[in-house]
Amino acid sequence: MEAMSGKIVENVSVSQCYQLSRKFDTHYQRDNFAPFLRNMLPFQRGKLAWTAIPSMQLRNFSKYQSSFVNRRTVHCNAAPSTAAVPNLDKVDFLKLQNGSDIRGVAVAGVEGEPLNLTEPVSEAIAAGFAAWLLEKKKADGSRRLSISVGHDSRISAKKLEDAISRGIAGAGLDVVQYGLASTPAMFNSTVTEDDAFLCPVDGSIMITASHLPYNRNGFKFFTNAGGLGKADIKNILERAADIYNKFTAEGLTSSKGKALASVKRVDYMNVYTSDLVKAVRKAAGNIEKPLEGFHIVVDAGNGAGGFFAAKVLEPLGAVTSGSQFLEPDGMFPNHIPNPEDKTAMKAITQAVLDNKADLGIIFDTDVDRSAAVDSTGLEFNRNRLIALMSAIVLEEHPGTTIVTDSVTSDGLTTFIEKKLGGKHHRFKRGYKNVIDEAIRLNSVGEESHLAIETSGHGALKENHWLDDGAYLMVKILNKIASARASGLTGGSKVLTGLLEGLQEPAFSVELRLKINQSHQDLKGGSFRDYGEAVLKHLENYIDSNPKLQKAPVNYEGVRVSGYGGWFLLRLSLHDPVLPLNIEAPSNNDAVLLGNVVRAALKEFSALDTSALDKFVQAS
Repeated sequence: MEAMSGKIVENVSVSQCYQLSRKFDTHYQRDNFAPFLRNMLPFQRGKLAWTAIPSMQLRNFSKYQSSFVNRRTVHCNAAPSTAAVPNLDKVDFLKLQNGSDIRGVAVAGVEGEPLNLTEPVSEAIAAGFAAWLLEKKKADGSRRLSISVGHDSRISAKKLEDAISRGIAGAGLDVVQYGLASTPAMFNSTVTEDDAFLCPVDGSIMITASHLPYNRNGFKFFTNAGGLGKADIKNILERAADIYNKFTAEGLTSSKGKALASVKRVDYMNVYTSDLVKAVRKAAGNIEKPLEGFHIVVDAGNGAGGFFAAKVLEPLGAVTSGSQFLEPDGMFPNHIPNPEDKTAMKAITQAVLDNKADLGIIFDTDVDRSAAVDSTGLEFNRNRLIALMSAIVLEEHPGTTIVTDSVTSDGLTTFIEKKLGGKHHRFKRGYKNVIDEAIRLNSVGEESHLAIETSGHGALKENHWLDDGAYLMVKILNKIASARASGLTGGSKVLTGLLEGLQEPAFSVELRLKINQSHQDLKGGSFRDYGEAVLKHLENYIDSNPKLQKAPVNYEGVRVSGYGGWFLLRLSLHDPVLPLNIEAPSNNDAVLLGNVVRAALKEFSALDTSALDKFVQAS
């Protein structure tokens, strides 16, 4: 018990959080994000500064808040009610599903984006997850289940954390709050065995919307079996809708009291970062500071990844001066935290060159994606990151299958299969699709150790098939550290050398062709049906052209080779959009491929081909 008391930061009054969050939100929206709010206690940078406020001060503040609420109740002469809450907005819960995640609008004020991820909605979703978990774990009441809750740097994070905590506690489960955390750390809390940190938990919720704008937020869910799938998310949302419709004023009030008794706060990120440090030291032969002398800069994009500089790199001996945007700021004032974004990659590349660093590392908002830059400014993202990770993994597991998404290049396939001696299994877009396919291949006897998307989501078999941006970077650091331990020098040149022989396209472009859902051609049908009809027509069109060849093995859309390059037209996983990817030896060859698609699709009036038209005509 003494050991435990040193790890649990505090029991958090969720009802206090609720009142503070509501006060904050009101000011935040009314004053249009007034700068002075950043200096108001108890807020720092748009989130509640729990660690900066003594517990006595919090208690005194809550007394004031409680007396204020009580006075209002007496004045209004309002009595507790068991009737359904009349002013709850109607919500289509299933529309919050985004594949295997939940996404919604959590901050009002953006035109055309109505609020749909409110506190009551979030509380209902958490209660739905708790009910799902109790059923999944076949809980018999012999012990209370627990769920960990963490969040990224978004300005709505704290109020949603409080709402989530109330939903879990109201369902009779214990809540362990981690505060600012990464998505991979949240999964790890379900497999870590450490009583001092209340681990393992039975389930975990990460509050994040990845790289989406500041007004969005969402949830990712985990058990020790991994991230939940689409069917699980739908099940949870259906439960949540039922719970939401039965909310009463009395019930919402009592959930605050239950949360007060069952919420604990733990600094779990210390456990997670320690494990990353140990992994690098082990790879280097248990050297205490295997990165001593290396200069590595980190760009966290004001998301949750700032820990990597001070908590991982510096204990390993690396110099991190020049690292940027490490401070959490949910308005993302510098650039989108997205390793696929050109502005973000330009920012980390410039930081490497300006500081004459050996390596640059960049993360997305919740650290489940990453990319790197070598000392010359060469970017390791998209196809290059996949090639680099494939080279590292195939050294450890010769001949293994590398599973990727559908938009990877033909040059990458040649590199993996001809240069590295592995097998490239090109599958569908969607990180969960790629990971699940790698797991499936292993289950039928085909060995796979890496599943990775061009987006920067990468998962390894050795790491529970978790898409962990920090762990991907650790694998890269392992390579540098072990090379030095073996007497090799050159810093990130060791990594660049692994890419020798990778053929890269001279020209590549992605165009998005939108489906007009209100167009009469849809005849009341779904955009998905219309999109599938477009793809079928294109497939038949290609069959009649001897200069073009369909990919012999293809799992998504229509992939075609010709004019020295290729194109892929597919239906978006979630949106009424047909993304078109083209890669070719030259701009002219890319235009030839674009004209093929344009000619095939000209009769589909509900399809907006303006992006394709502009590309072809401008070239």
